[in-house]
Amino acid sequence: MSGDADGSPLRWRPESLLLLSAAIVLFVVGIFVRSPVPILLAFPLLIAPVSAALFGPRSAPPVRVEGRVGGSGRSVAISASLTPEPPVRPESLEVYFPVPPGVRQLEPPLTEIDGDHLLTTLTWVAPDPTVTAVPAPEVTWRDPLGLVERAALLTPADLVVERYPPELHRVGAVRLRRTLALPGETRSRAIGESGEFFGIREAAPGDPPRRINWWASARFGRRLANEYSLDRTGDLIVVLDTRATGLGREVDARLLTVSKAAAFGLAESFLRDKSRVGIATYGEFLHAVPLSTGRTQRLRLRNLLLSTEVADLAGPSERCAVSLRRYFPSRTNTVLLTPLVGESQVDLVAHLRRRGFPVVVLSPSYLPLIASRPGGAAPDESLVRRFARLRRQGEVAEVWRDAPVVDWEDYWSLGAFVEFLRRPLPQERGR
Repeated sequence: MSGDADGSPLRWRPESLLLLSAAIVLFVVGIFVRSPVPILLAFPLLIAPVSAALFGPRSAPPVRVEGRVGGSGRSVAISASLTPEPPVRPESLEVYFPVPPGVRQLEPPLTEIDGDHLLTTLTWVAPDPTVTAVPAPEVTWRDPLGLVERAALLTPADLVVERYPPELHRVGAVRLRRTLALPGETRSRAIGESGEFFGIREAAPGDPPRRINWWASARFGRRLANEYSLDRTGDLIVVLDTRATGLGREVDARLLTVSKAAAFGLAESFLRDKSRVGIATYGEFLHAVPLSTGRTQRLRLRNLLLSTEVADLAGPSERCAVSLRRYFPSRTNTVLLTPLVGESQVDLVAHLRRRGFPVVVLSPSYLPLIASRPGGAAPDESLVRRFARLRRQGEVAEVWRDAPVVDWEDYWSLGAFVEFLRRPLPQERGR
């Protein structure tokens, strides 16, 4: 969640304007009838809004937000605690949590006071697998009479809803075929934080000084760090095709949502197994996080996926394959997530193969989304769906000539994909 760095000024609520209007009317009536009674009645109505503004906080009240994301499967339960700084009391806070894309609100929020904390429980549901950030709540201080209000200054919490098929929790145990490593990899008896020396990579901001390879950094003129491993298999690249299709913006957004969830589940599982993982997204241009491992890499990959949207402009498929070579070595295990709609997405597989990337295609099918569209029971509806399924089978069969394809129709199950990864792939001939 994220909040504004600046607070907003004091705002008058409609109740205040109503009281001020009533006070003005009473003043006019008192002057017109030449009686002090309406004027005396107008004074409390005039003083109440001004007093509420004077006795309230002079600036945006600081509020610290803490929370956690719970639940399992489709259910999402969020527990948030809001703590204002004295003298502001939690009873004077009004809280609204926006619902992020990819989830729906199942029940109204539950709010209770616990000492100096305002506790809020949210119950949401995720129809499809998703990785989405929980936006900052809208917190407003309001006086007891409800006459004036002021937006609070938040110290937000980083809450992310992560829901993906349960089979991906254990897919990291799959032994990937050994691939080429980064330049500088050698066998060594030096033991580091995670085991035996594995290779040299670009230094990350959180790397400690003892992990920096100062000799290599001096030779290449940039900071390089050592990387260690106990039992490392092959590296993994996950590529997301974010280009728009002819299915409509809504369908494209849902397909990209489930693709991001699958990409994050794959990355998290293999990172947990000490493998190096990188992610690339391609719309008009390529955006990539190079191969690495560890908890910091998980945050890098998650931030890239959270910022990924359906591209407004589509780049050529060959540009993706050429750009991918700038970030990743060839012959690295590659999983391509694409809905395979249109000739450009089908051609992307062939271009990646020509550039030396052994691709396995995980294709989220658009058929379930088309079938769930609202519409009347037209006689031609079943015929249209049959033609759509035949077209889908033709697209998948066309790609099979270049790379294996897993047609993903049940978004909450990836058992077929995991079983496919467990099968030993034949060694490819050199190109």
